[in-house]
Amino acid sequence: MSTNDDTSVSTRDTGDGRDLRGAPPPSMSVWAPPSTASVALDERPALVFPGQGSQFVGMGRDIYETSLAGRAIFDQADDLLQFSLSGLCFDGPGDELDDTYNAQPAILTVSVAGLEALRERLAAMGRHLEPLYVAGHSLGEYAALVAANVLDFPDALQVVRERGRIMKEASERRPGGMAAIMGLDLTTLERVVTKAREAGEVVLATLNAPAQMVISGEFVALQRAVELARAEGARRSAMLRISIASHSPLMKGASQGLSEVLSHVPLRDPMVPIVANVGGQVLRTAEEIRHELVQNIVKPVNWTRSVREMIEGGGRTFVEVGPGKVLSGLIRRIGDDVKTVNVQEFIAEHLPLPGASGQDNGESRAGGDARGSGIRDGGKGTTDRGTKGAEE
Repeated sequence: MSTNDDTSVSTRDTGDGRDLRGAPPPSMSVWAPPSTASVALDERPALVFPGQGSQFVGMGRDIYETSLAGRAIFDQADDLLQFSLSGLCFDGPGDELDDTYNAQPAILTVSVAGLEALRERLAAMGRHLEPLYVAGHSLGEYAALVAANVLDFPDALQVVRERGRIMKEASERRPGGMAAIMGLDLTTLERVVTKAREAGEVVLATLNAPAQMVISGEFVALQRAVELARAEGARRSAMLRISIASHSPLMKGASQGLSEVLSHVPLRDPMVPIVANVGGQVLRTAEEIRHELVQNIVKPVNWTRSVREMIEGGGRTFVEVGPGKVLSGLIRRIGDDVKTVNVQEFIAEHLPLPGASGQDNGESRAGGDARGSGIRDGGKGTTDRGTKGAEE
């Protein structure tokens, strides 16, 4: 069984400036998405970062091959972790990538590499990134913290590596799992969970989008909840291939362990508004963020509320920075008048390399500077890119 910890389960079913480290140089304009039929010139984007379950073998390889800044993030991760995390992202094997101990730093690295690739390409065009908001789904909060200059990437990487280890150990002490429930309203699902709790611990784990939620807890109680949800008319009610009960009281020991880890990590106040998972509100201080990260493991992710907070604050364009399109599908279900795009697609369509015409020939031309025949080395080869989709 997989030990994934996050719960953005939906896309398999849906089908689907200011420098963050300082003020922008006077010569650089603040970035807004290019003017197209669907994206207005004056809009500032909200950056959103996916969580676990979005990983797939081959993720991040296109960033590594076309962006020097993105490649530097992968190389830094390999050096810090003292093994080829990049090779695991690009070549697998899938079962090792799915292990929460590896998946958490892998997804963080791909997300931050995408962020740096976006910054790099904008800088080459004399533009500058100034997000309206940043937010991440569970694990994705750590990449959002890097984007908001709360955490440096090396610190974030070490924290999520420990987070994965702690959560895996907690799941061995208190086994559990998760289940996806689709097609029920919140009131009905709360009634189902209350009834199923007679069989053991089970709670709402994520509110991903209207009528699209995940529950978490002990296996017997989960199975009972799945049966009750079907009886209530759920469109989908199924156990997930996950052997960890994220966002539930079963992770209390992991929350305590993470609190100890974070007590030794310096956090800064955010330079960009960051929207929390647990309460869906804007976090403005390092201490608020520290509390959120500890609570995130045992409390439900209210992604619906988080997205609505950003929309109510003026967010209309959402750039998903990380593997896949998990969050894009959820956001379109939450907001009617929103636009979503994955960062790699956005770069390819709107920020082409100078002289690039369509198909990439495998040469790195990051910043318009050719670097020879292929940027890959050290065995970081290509694989067929299979979209695994979000399982949680």
